[in-house]
Amino acid sequence: MNKLAVVYPKAVEHTKKKVLEDVDRYLEQKNELPKYEQYISDRHTYIEQIWVNVWLNKVTNDVPKREKKAFLTEKGYEVDGIDRKIINRLFRNEMREYRPFHVVSWLDGVFLNNEMKWQEVFTQAKLNYEKRKEEEEKGNKRLEVQEQIEKVIKKIVEKNEDLFYLYIRHRVSQQLAKDIHTKPKYQMIETYKIEETLTENGSFNPSDYFTVSKFFDELTGAVHKSYFWEYEKYLHFYQRFVKEKLALFVSKKAFQHINLELHEEYAELYEEKLTDRKIKEYVSPFLPYFEKKIFSQIQAELFSDLLKLADVPFDARLHREIFEEDVKERERKKAEEQAAIERKKAEESRILDDIFGREYRPSSGRNIRYVLHIGETNTGKTHHALEQMKKADSGLYLAPLRLLALEVFDKLNAEGVSCTLKTGEEEKIIEGASHHACTVEMFHEKEYYNVIVIDEAQMIADKDRGFSWYKAITKANADEVHIIGSRNAESMVLQLLGDPDDIEIHDYTRDIPLKVERKEFTMRQTKKGDALVCFSRRRVLETASQLQKNGHSVSMIYGSMPPETRKKQMQRFIGGETTVIVSTDAIGMGLNLPIRRIAFLENEKFDGVRRRRLTSQEVKQIAGRAGRKGIYDVGKVAFTKEIKLMKHLLQQEDESIQTFAIAPTNAVFERFQKYYRDLGTFFELWEKFESPKGTKKATLSEERELYETIRNTEIEARLSLKDLYGFLHLPFSSKEPGLTHQWQEKMIAVIRGEELPEPQIVKNSLEELELSYKAIGLHLLFLYRLERRTEAIYWERIRQEISDGVHDFLKNGVKNLSKKCKYCEKNMPWEHDFSMCDVCHAKRYRSKDKHYYRNRRAYR
Repeated sequence: MNKLAVVYPKAVEHTKKKVLEDVDRYLEQKNELPKYEQYISDRHTYIEQIWVNVWLNKVTNDVPKREKKAFLTEKGYEVDGIDRKIINRLFRNEMREYRPFHVVSWLDGVFLNNEMKWQEVFTQAKLNYEKRKEEEEKGNKRLEVQEQIEKVIKKIVEKNEDLFYLYIRHRVSQQLAKDIHTKPKYQMIETYKIEETLTENGSFNPSDYFTVSKFFDELTGAVHKSYFWEYEKYLHFYQRFVKEKLALFVSKKAFQHINLELHEEYAELYEEKLTDRKIKEYVSPFLPYFEKKIFSQIQAELFSDLLKLADVPFDARLHREIFEEDVKERERKKAEEQAAIERKKAEESRILDDIFGREYRPSSGRNIRYVLHIGETNTGKTHHALEQMKKADSGLYLAPLRLLALEVFDKLNAEGVSCTLKTGEEEKIIEGASHHACTVEMFHEKEYYNVIVIDEAQMIADKDRGFSWYKAITKANADEVHIIGSRNAESMVLQLLGDPDDIEIHDYTRDIPLKVERKEFTMRQTKKGDALVCFSRRRVLETASQLQKNGHSVSMIYGSMPPETRKKQMQRFIGGETTVIVSTDAIGMGLNLPIRRIAFLENEKFDGVRRRRLTSQEVKQIAGRAGRKGIYDVGKVAFTKEIKLMKHLLQQEDESIQTFAIAPTNAVFERFQKYYRDLGTFFELWEKFESPKGTKKATLSEERELYETIRNTEIEARLSLKDLYGFLHLPFSSKEPGLTHQWQEKMIAVIRGEELPEPQIVKNSLEELELSYKAIGLHLLFLYRLERRTEAIYWERIRQEISDGVHDFLKNGVKNLSKKCKYCEKNMPWEHDFSMCDVCHAKRYRSKDKHYYRNRRAYR
């Protein structure tokens, strides 16, 4: 137990020292010398406890754990695996009786029967006590002097804030003049070393700095923080400069205001004279607030004002006059700048209102008869409106889809009413026709018709296409306008038309009820007349393949399918060639088919941003296609899961549309060109423009992304703003990189007057056929925009051939499809719920876990 042997004598010596200190404290309080025996009687318990406390603390702290455990083991304790605190407690208990030091015995040996020694200790204790009392009294007097000095400082600081600023302003101006004329300017050069290097970059030019804060961003050339290698800015330097000069100035002022009596008292107590440097020690606590305030004011000063001040000797009255003049001039300039900003804002606001604002205020006072056809899906709304249009001398049907425009075109011509078809990428001109079937984007407000029919008016809420419906509804140029929509669009349409009392409203309800099946639907239950709905092209093809392998004949409908192909697929179902349809939600938009039952294979869809549950309106729009009068007098609806929730959505009351989308028009561009000439500015102003209440701006994201690919190029330079936007606004799938590249190539050909590059056509797979169809569609958009209709006829024929190819594949090739893992391409069972196989899933997530734990170890 080597450590115990070392600790013991130290504990003894420490105890003796503390006991003698106790003797001194005891004796200094006595007026006469007490007997030694009296001290022992009064302090016996305390002085014995001193040893116990000193000894236990020493051994607990100084003896290592291994020696404690060895000691306890010898005493018979089991200490392996025992907590350190328990070991310390056991060890302390054992140490209480270990070689006790008898304090009283030791004291007896020093003082008992030695009155001279006891007298000597008493005398020294009294002397020490008196000396300490004197020091305490002197310390109290010093505190009183310090408080008086601090009162003087506080009074000066409170009364002279303006003077302090004027003085520091002058000192800073002198230092600025020195720095600007004698110091080099530095710039930072990035290197591959840890720190960057500075290089001189000429001298300072005063005109480069409007305010002092601008100059403070420059580098002094010194290092501010070497650990992070931060170079010093003049900001750092002047912060120190202001702090130092302010403290000295306040100290001198305080020194001048301290009276002679206080000076003498200070000299007597401290045995040295009071100086302004000594006062500085008392000044510092009063200044942090003023330092920050003054420095902030200095940064806001005009750089030119401070440079002019440098050569003016400091006189408080004169510098106050200069400062007041500078402030007046600064406020005048600031007011002028603010007025200019306000004028600019007002002018910008006026321009925004002129360009955009008035375009989106509903027209009023027009003598038009409006007829609203409001109701559920599949209730004959469109049929009744078209019947009125057929009777008119001229008519225009506006459809949400090219397929629906094509359907009306065929229907009217078959019934003896000459009708022309016009969409963005297709025209079928019928000589002498006074009726037109178009997509809604083809609407022109200057064209007059006796009757205009606007279908699917609830599409006004669509964030990208909704404005086309707004424009058609509010700017239709006709004697009679028929507006067709779901019930949730009624209040919005009435609001747009100004809520006139003479609007004729026809409310349609289903003659055929919808019945939701109680049991969950499975593919094995598929029967003739069923339409199975899912929400991706891949899922449509997979489902159709599975059904065909199980003996069903199947038609397919999905968004990217060519309209001609879609029409043939529908005709096969209507004619009984196929018995089942597999479709995306495209089936919900104006397609009237003899459907017995709608079966939702999914209750969620990806909306371009996230995967979400279907809305009530989407469920109704799709489910409403079930039932056909005279064929299926009850429309059935089935779900694969969440039947109760989906039934609630189907039966939920429609929520009225609260907002609709707005987008730029030709009139907007015409007004824009009075002020500006580039589309970049147009997109910026469109962002700033606050759309009217109840509206939301179209994002124009696709147009903006396309514009960025040709910005500041020959294409932008050689096209008018309106023409360029027209090409940006062409309705093609700009998310397809191949189509975007073809668009750019065609744009170059347009501005150079060259032949348009032919569309890229590949026919090896269904995907390539569909992409080829889109490429020809893009080519036709250009041809029609360039008024090259003869050439367009050829490409329409080629596109028809591609469409026939798609149809043939869907008719004959889908059966051979199988469900494959999107990663390893291995076949999976059709009932597998996910797009990847279990093996790939395990590999991917095991890899993620390994990566996670590896990173955790790296950060430890």
